[in-house]
Amino acid sequence: MEPKGDLLNWETFSCSICMDLPKDPVTIPCGHSYCMNCIKSHWDEEEKSNRCPQCQQTFTQTPVLEKNTMMSDLLEQLKKTGLQAASADHRYAGPEDVACDVCTGRKQKAIKFCLGHDTVSAAAAERTERQRELEVRREEIQQRIQDREKDVKLLQQEVEAINHSADKTVEDSEKIFTELIRLIQKRSSDVKQQIRSQQETEVSRVKELQEKLEQEITELKRKDAELKQLSNTEDHNQFLHNYPSLSALSESTHSSSINIRPLRYFEDVTAAVSELRDKLQDILRDTWTNISLTLTEVEVLLSEPEPKSRAGFLKYSCEITLDPNTAHTYLLLSEENRKVTALDQHQSYSRHPDRFTSWWQVLSRESLTGRCYWEIEWRGRGVHIAIACKNISRAGYECGFGRNDKSWALDCHQNSFTFWYNNTATPISVPQSSRVGVYLDHRAGLLSFYSVSETMTLLHRVQTTFTQPLHAGVWLYICGNSAEFCKLE
Repeated sequence: MEPKGDLLNWETFSCSICMDLPKDPVTIPCGHSYCMNCIKSHWDEEEKSNRCPQCQQTFTQTPVLEKNTMMSDLLEQLKKTGLQAASADHRYAGPEDVACDVCTGRKQKAIKFCLGHDTVSAAAAERTERQRELEVRREEIQQRIQDREKDVKLLQQEVEAINHSADKTVEDSEKIFTELIRLIQKRSSDVKQQIRSQQETEVSRVKELQEKLEQEITELKRKDAELKQLSNTEDHNQFLHNYPSLSALSESTHSSSINIRPLRYFEDVTAAVSELRDKLQDILRDTWTNISLTLTEVEVLLSEPEPKSRAGFLKYSCEITLDPNTAHTYLLLSEENRKVTALDQHQSYSRHPDRFTSWWQVLSRESLTGRCYWEIEWRGRGVHIAIACKNISRAGYECGFGRNDKSWALDCHQNSFTFWYNNTATPISVPQSSRVGVYLDHRAGLLSFYSVSETMTLLHRVQTTFTQPLHAGVWLYICGNSAEFCKLE
């Protein structure tokens, strides 16, 4: 006969969920008993499945749990007769208060074991599997490290190549320009020498002619004196005697009139040199344009790419304020000149040559170069968000943003967006928003407009060459419309 301690052991009466003697024991309709809190927690974790953890019977409704008084009293009596608590070998070893899979035979969401069963082999198998995963991850990381080290090395080689190419190009360019300057100086010296030689020849010719004329004048004066003396002879016979001895007047070897050139002796040379200068300027201008375009292409290749997120754009955020000296008189500036509103009456602005007089426009005070980003919140029926060159016209139809080749504008209307440049419109088919972000990379010739909401949506991108600093601009065309440059954190 088995001892009483073996028959009335702890496992006979234990709660199969917590593996301990039941506290406030309850019995569910299938007959199995649990701690009241254990079965409630189990059903809560199982998302109201109302399933018995042992026999897996499912109930259509959550059973009403009432304390099993008889079992509670029985447990109290059995404890007095020597019922033993669970040994440490069969207590659950884990962070959660759930039953052991091996003891109960139930399949849990996670693999759980109690310390009394053979968990060493399972843990070893699990460790082996995780070890393999770790090795694979380490190989991936090491391969990525090698790839990045190769990339770094290639980038360093590219830096060295850029520096070498730039140094050699500067050296070659200086030699070429030095040769060009030397050639121009040589041509200048040749022209000067030719002018001086021709000057000497012409002056000698004129002086020689001058000497001959002076000699002829002297001879004529002598003849005139002889004739005068003969004319004053009172004795007729003497007069007639001496008259035949007078020599006849020799024929002049020079024209009676000397053609003096207008004082433009070397103007033809000046004209020729001026023509050469103009041609050289044209060549240098065209060549410099090609050089600038080439440098721009290099800068685009070497410049940082356009950001992909709003956080990336915010790294280049800049504060924009509007210039009152450019504002049309129907525009009111407020919020420390960050906001502009169109009104139906003139504002008391002073006269200024930079003020727009035809369209309700205004430019920023700041000159924009490098990489810049700003956002504009607009209200009303529509507004033009623009950037423009400072020398844009201030009057006439052609001064409107986007209506010329000195400005680029996004027309934000209630129902649509349209991009304008050089009086050409490009419709944009994207959802409309009241906040627009503008990104400018002046050196790379890049201008982008974005719709800013929970995400950033590209509206339009321009790739060109900017030859001078730019200014942000706003054009309002209906009273009550407004636009404000946002403060970006």
